[in-house]
Amino acid sequence: MSLTIALSSARSSLMAAGVQSSVISRNVAGTQQEGYSRKNAMIVSQPGSGVYVNGIQRAASAGLFNNVVKAVANTAQQDALYNGLQKVAAVTIDDPELDQSAAAQLAKLKSALQQYTSAPDNVTFAQSAVQAAKDVAVALNDSTTTVQKARADADAEMATSVRTINELLAQFEQVNTAIVKGTTAGADVTDYLDTRDSILSKLSQEVGVTFATRSNNDMVIYTDSGVTLFERTARTVAFEPTNSYTAAMTGNAVVIDGVAVTGPNSVMPISSGKLAGLATLRDDKMVTYQNQLDEIARGVIEIFAERDQTGGGGPDRTGLFTYGGGPAMPVAGTINPGLAGTIRVTDLVDQALGGDPTLIRDGGLNGADYVYNAGGEAGFFARIQGLVDEMGAVRPFDPNALGKPSGTLIDFAGSSVSWLEAERKTVAAEASYNQTLLERSADALSNVNGVNMDDEMSFMLQVERTYSATSKLIATIDQMLQNLLQAVR
Repeated sequence: MSLTIALSSARSSLMAAGVQSSVISRNVAGTQQEGYSRKNAMIVSQPGSGVYVNGIQRAASAGLFNNVVKAVANTAQQDALYNGLQKVAAVTIDDPELDQSAAAQLAKLKSALQQYTSAPDNVTFAQSAVQAAKDVAVALNDSTTTVQKARADADAEMATSVRTINELLAQFEQVNTAIVKGTTAGADVTDYLDTRDSILSKLSQEVGVTFATRSNNDMVIYTDSGVTLFERTARTVAFEPTNSYTAAMTGNAVVIDGVAVTGPNSVMPISSGKLAGLATLRDDKMVTYQNQLDEIARGVIEIFAERDQTGGGGPDRTGLFTYGGGPAMPVAGTINPGLAGTIRVTDLVDQALGGDPTLIRDGGLNGADYVYNAGGEAGFFARIQGLVDEMGAVRPFDPNALGKPSGTLIDFAGSSVSWLEAERKTVAAEASYNQTLLERSADALSNVNGVNMDDEMSFMLQVERTYSATSKLIATIDQMLQNLLQAVR
């Protein structure tokens, strides 16, 4: 080997060592950066030409990263759904000492009526029954308010999520453009790739995604249902929020690239991500729970309705319990949206408002044709006992409410509590599973692309030894060249 070739080889080795040292420094600094992947200098050796750096390689695993993205989306979806169910359950059923559920209040009302049956002339017992009835109505009213507030809150969070998605897509477009241009020019784009993966991970928290990489590192993103989110440019994600909700209202759909992805009429519904969890809470779980409350309210009104006692065939009228459409009865055998929010105890039995609580015993809230105690007997108990029997009678409920299809009113109210608890338990278990899966997937990915300080320090020592050996080689060649020049002179 000539001295010139030896010097060229040593020089290239020195330059390669400098690049390796720089890359190691980047890796060490990257330990403090979220989403940083380890970088490696690709060293290539050529006979007679020494070594050179052929580029910077990024440690990555497409399969593991895809698993992490899916786990992030599933975890976010379950967390959003669980948090909503938890808030509703905490207000409507959670504290057993308060007995705040409709089922508990109905049981108290039945007990108060049974007590009133034993002494129908006791006005205090009549007042207790009225108060128990008020508590039932308040429980249904408050539960309805809680459910509709949960829907409104979910709607507001969906609007926030949509804004976040649009912001992330705009950032993604900028970074993806830089990657494509850099790849075409042969530049180092590894830091941009880290940034793009970080954005993609954040995006998956909001909406479940799938993605594919094309030539020049160009990436395409779809929702988990197949709607295009990004292809060369970001697609528009649109949503019109609704500020307040009633039971009869349906929330607006989230539309991506002109396609509805949430709501009962969605063409390609998303199934993961925070947005999917919020939509499920708003459009499914809370609607079902509201249907159950409305069925309870319908059952209560039907049980305490007054019927024509003259035999003239007059229509049934609301009795102790009425609602916004009273005294006409609500539609029988089906869900009446929002009924639980308007149910109340008639003022005619409220002593504080000048009413007579003994009308529970006597009837006549709808006029003389509806009087049960025609003789005005103080010991008349048939009407009260009839109400107790009705509360214990099996009756049908709309199966669309997903409660007990037939049973007593208290049984159906209890099945509503059980349904909410079962939903919460199921979602909690799935959330725990997905969180564990996310942690395991993240750990596996970190083992592939994470920075290990011990490895970096060990590699740095090797580079230092190479640098030292190369420096000695250059010094030796320099001395040999000096000796050669002196000999020539």
